[in-house]
Amino acid sequence: MSEAAVRLGAPGELQLTGVLDYSTGPALRKQGAALISSSELSSVVLDCSGVEKSSSVGLALLLAFMRDARDAGKSVSVRAMPEDMRKIAQVSELTELFNEH
Repeated sequence: MSEAAVRLGAPGELQLTGVLDYSTGPALRKQGAALISSSELSSVVLDCSGVEKSSSVGLALLLAFMRDARDAGKSVSVRAMPEDMRKIAQVSELTELFNEH
């Protein structure tokens, strides 16, 4: 079984770690949504520097977290998107949606 986590890092920062795939996605989705809604800051950074491997599920998670943040009136950006996730975004023509810094 794959291991993955989403947790708060610095204020306004969600850190994704481990393997993002079909076995970890549903739990991460719930945890991330709760963390985003509980944050009182006006922006959210999705830090992917700890992601070891990602399927399309990881990209779907980022998109869902971005939607959650925007629905809550927060700006959102992505940090350190892994190469495998970046390639899936390119093939899917979604790279323009990710405001990386």
